[in-house]
Amino acid sequence: MDAHTRLGNALRGLPVDRPPVWFMRQAGRYLPEYRKVREGRTFLDMCRDSDVACEVTIQPVDRFATDAAIVFSDILTIPEAMGIEVTFEAGEGPKLHNPLRTAADVDALRRPDVADALPVVPETLRKFRAQRPETPILGFAGAPFTLLCYMVEGGGSKDWIETKKMLLSEPARAHRVLDLLADVVGDYLQLQVDSGAAGVQIFDTWAGILAPDEWQAFCLPSIQRALARVKGAPRIHYTRDNMPFLHLLKQTGADVIGLDWRVDVARARAELGTLPIQGNLDPIALFGPAESIRRKVHAICDAAGPVGHVFNLGHGVTPKTPIEGVEAMIAAVKERASTSAR
Repeated sequence: MDAHTRLGNALRGLPVDRPPVWFMRQAGRYLPEYRKVREGRTFLDMCRDSDVACEVTIQPVDRFATDAAIVFSDILTIPEAMGIEVTFEAGEGPKLHNPLRTAADVDALRRPDVADALPVVPETLRKFRAQRPETPILGFAGAPFTLLCYMVEGGGSKDWIETKKMLLSEPARAHRVLDLLADVVGDYLQLQVDSGAAGVQIFDTWAGILAPDEWQAFCLPSIQRALARVKGAPRIHYTRDNMPFLHLLKQTGADVIGLDWRVDVARARAELGTLPIQGNLDPIALFGPAESIRRKVHAICDAAGPVGHVFNLGHGVTPKTPIEGVEAMIAAVKERASTSAR
């Protein structure tokens, strides 16, 4: 079974010879070849150059023979296209210099034409497909709520006070921004499908800061609105810390649900039924010995079953991850063979 068929079948709940494997942040600082390319460049420089982005997208595919690539970019390209100034400060992460704190700030947001404002990822997808046609590539975007968090706070946060203040005190304003973001995110994901993405993932990294009723009020409608604009390829929804609303995730309209490492896969199967799942090895497990990694990988595959499972980490690979750990994970997945279907 070739990689296109294996990934496509797994994302659609069809039989596969084994689970396909790729992992979040598979192009990144843990790879020496990535660090070499990054010398003399900022992270945003790399995101803005489709040749460089294509090169680093290819690196883990060539090194590990993963079953899919994920296009190299960043979720904050969307706020930037909407008029938010974004920089990455050394050792401090992203900084958004004109955060949304007033009605005037919201009024100043642009509704971009994604094809004009965000051309780099579509170009990268096309270049990758030309250079590695045997490997499917996934696109992605940040989910509306996670983007809202950054746009209101002005960067990362431990408690997201300004964002929660907006939800509590100005819910109509929050919904206005979320609706706008949902339309831009949906159009951007569709542009990636039109440019050759075999599937697209929506990252709602910070949705886990909310209680289930808040998630239903602010995250769910915007995810539904964004994903409803995407046709022609499987849509993957990933939220970190999604255990409290696992039972609600079928309502997103996603075709596949990504699981973080704290979700019991058997319980997820019970909650989600035949909906395909993706995940969910703890990224820190890759620091352990090879036999430990192998046992954990096989346990996840056993719990997920032979159909409708894409193997992945439960979150992104960390910068100091040993390459040997990644190799052990991928080897363990490739040992699996499906002999039956649910």
